[in-house]
Amino acid sequence: MDFYELDLNDQVLDALDDMNFIDCTPIQEHAIPAILEGRDVIGVAQTGTGKTAAYVLPVLSRLCDNPGPENKISCIIMSPTRELAQQIDQSLAGFSYYVPISSVAVYGGNDGIRYEQEKRGLTMGADIIIATPGRLISHLSLSNIDLSGVKYFILDEADRMLDMGFSDDILQIEKMLPRERQTILFSATMPAKIQQLARTILKDPVEIKIAVSKPAEKIKQEVVFCCEVEKLKAVKWLFTHYPTQRVIIFASSKIKVKDIARALLRKGFNVGEMHSDLDQKERDAVMYSFKTQQIDILVATDIVARGIDIDDIQLVVNYDLPHDAEDYVHRIGRTARANNDGNALTLVSEKEYTAFKRMERQLEIEIPAVTLPEDFVKPELKEESFKKKGRRPKKKGKGGQGEGKPKSESRKSDTPKSQKAQKPQEGKTAAENATDNTGNEVKADQAEKKPAKKRRSRHRRKKSDKPTEGGEQKPATPTE
Repeated sequence: MDFYELDLNDQVLDALDDMNFIDCTPIQEHAIPAILEGRDVIGVAQTGTGKTAAYVLPVLSRLCDNPGPENKISCIIMSPTRELAQQIDQSLAGFSYYVPISSVAVYGGNDGIRYEQEKRGLTMGADIIIATPGRLISHLSLSNIDLSGVKYFILDEADRMLDMGFSDDILQIEKMLPRERQTILFSATMPAKIQQLARTILKDPVEIKIAVSKPAEKIKQEVVFCCEVEKLKAVKWLFTHYPTQRVIIFASSKIKVKDIARALLRKGFNVGEMHSDLDQKERDAVMYSFKTQQIDILVATDIVARGIDIDDIQLVVNYDLPHDAEDYVHRIGRTARANNDGNALTLVSEKEYTAFKRMERQLEIEIPAVTLPEDFVKPELKEESFKKKGRRPKKKGKGGQGEGKPKSESRKSDTPKSQKAQKPQEGKTAAENATDNTGNEVKADQAEKKPAKKRRSRHRRKKSDKPTEGGEQKPATPTE
């Protein structure tokens, strides 16, 4: 189906024609008619399937045919990250080129000048607001926004927003909206918490599910098995066999991102880094350099796993295994876009092996392994050992399985319990108590031996050492 078969406004169709958008994707084909009818919608589809156009186009068309109140906000689009908010804003600018509708993007991490621009756009009543939850709450707390005219409330990447802890913020914003509105929710997955949120804020929604959790067919997926300390070495070796232009490397933490970027810079690679320690100006500069090919390799956390629309990324490297299958799909979905081919490499250490195999089962795929040189990794750290152990081997030495003494020998005495001396019973002589559990007598002289006197501090004086009134000291009493 093409867009001309849908009941979209002519001005919106003119913009699509200029952008060379002709055929609908499956999510667009099913979602646009339902939104045009005014129904609440739950759309479940993976990244790169055209979800942004699926809700922006019908909302623009309805606002053209039935504009909202003047100087009031008509639509709020919620985004989990600044990068996705910027991406939606850019798409909206293209789709609304011939449409007399204003919009403003509201997200954190920028300077005071940007904040004042956002405030001015909100108070003047921009038609469409694209916002991250935290920034919108900030403006609401300062009474910068009038939400009484909102007709459309859209949650994009809802599962990601809940994972990032924005559930309370979303519910707080939703309570301030008019009850009579159209609510649209798009998500890559449909876990229980998303279903609960949908029951709370949507009314009789239409559910649309399209190809969830399946990587694009044009992505060539491969896995590299190596120990954790060899991963950086593996990346450098792989770059001798794979293209080093238009590459994204995903790491699990900002500390790793910084370490990887520094190491690759020392090797002469053209590298940039993206993580939460950068302010908005720095993020924008890095993304601009990457999009304009001034940077060949971008090392990043999951903040760029969604909402980054760059068509010519050739390779995605998972330096660390993603937390779940959905994150894996989103990461590698950065490549093989716009009918291009792409490569995805995942580095898996021994402790990640079990989770990796579980992810393969969830995605119903088997990812082939890249064979590294024989002298690259130790034989015991190859995939065969991963299968046997499924976890990292214990360190040799004290308390382990190597040369150290086992815990059982170091903690427990070799003497059986039956041979341990028992506490003497009251009312009996030492000689009567001098037997063990086996009935064997203990020598009387050992049984009657007096316990050793407690050692007194050398800094204390004995009472007998105190001088007499005449200045003489009494002789110390001899010990027995």
